[in-house]
Amino acid sequence: MTFTITIEPSGRSFTAEPTEAILAAGIRQGIGLPYGCKDGACGSCKCKVVSGQITHGPHQAKALSAEEEAAGYALTCCGVAHSDVVLESRQVTEAGAFPIKKMPVRVNRLDRASHDVIVMHLQLPASDTFQYHAGQYIEFLLRDGDRRSYSMANAPHTQAGQPAMELHLRHMPGGKFTDHVFGAMKEKDILRIEGPYGSFYLREDSDKPVILLASGTGFAPIKAILQHMHFKGIQRPTTVYWGGRRPADLYHHDWLLAQAAAMPNLHYVPVISDALPEDGWSGRTGFVHLAVLQDFPDLSGHQVYACGAPIVVESARTQYSAQAGLPPEEFYADSFTSEADKL
Repeated sequence: MTFTITIEPSGRSFTAEPTEAILAAGIRQGIGLPYGCKDGACGSCKCKVVSGQITHGPHQAKALSAEEEAAGYALTCCGVAHSDVVLESRQVTEAGAFPIKKMPVRVNRLDRASHDVIVMHLQLPASDTFQYHAGQYIEFLLRDGDRRSYSMANAPHTQAGQPAMELHLRHMPGGKFTDHVFGAMKEKDILRIEGPYGSFYLREDSDKPVILLASGTGFAPIKAILQHMHFKGIQRPTTVYWGGRRPADLYHHDWLLAQAAAMPNLHYVPVISDALPEDGWSGRTGFVHLAVLQDFPDLSGHQVYACGAPIVVESARTQYSAQAGLPPEEFYADSFTSEADKL
């Protein structure tokens, strides 16, 4: 027995097995539902239940509170249907999902971008293809069955000469994967990946001005989106806000300055929250998501793409809608949840 899941207002539908998470069923059938962590930690897949019965597996209250669940909201990543279900999700896309693939990759280069960020360059099999949207992510398949997720920092067109992938990894002390990357990993090591995943990519059927909001290594998918916009000649007015604690955290600052010089409609605003006197920082200070509100008190005609620490993404989601009139369906997010966030 299967249940029919219908997404409004698009009218798209698919089937789900009685024990299958709704999101997994949608991905399996090529339906572009919004999602991020797939672990009940970020809330990116949250949507309104119009009709039907859903029960949830383990998830974080910050992703879906008891009050939200009582009000009829659900997380598709850990929600299982017990009847035919109708959901309201305005971010479902008509774009065909790229096939999810597993493949081996070779570590080409490990570049130290800052004291706690490494830019990893991966070589993909020359005999294979890996399609994705700029902004999506892959998962490393670890030997013990665990997975670690990282966004591609290069746009798909950059693979034309040689299939390759750029990832930005921040060291999480004590983290099983990043301790290995920052310690024992060497060039030419072989890893296994699966993807692409995620619904974080530029919606090109709109001409609205764009706000790109990043904190820390949340800049990685933003970089891919900017490369894609430049390559495609997309002229929409775009402002990038990138936040870090110290200036060194903006590890691709010079790249962004050069990109802004090359793209007439692109404006870059770096924001530092904890600058010290020895940093000599004379730019914007404070929380990066609040800098957007200072510059754009009315976001009703914009699209916002936010990526980075969960607290930054969720604060932006809530405040931009409540204080600046941003339509909730025009806020696109990829929250960088660590394993600690999922506990």
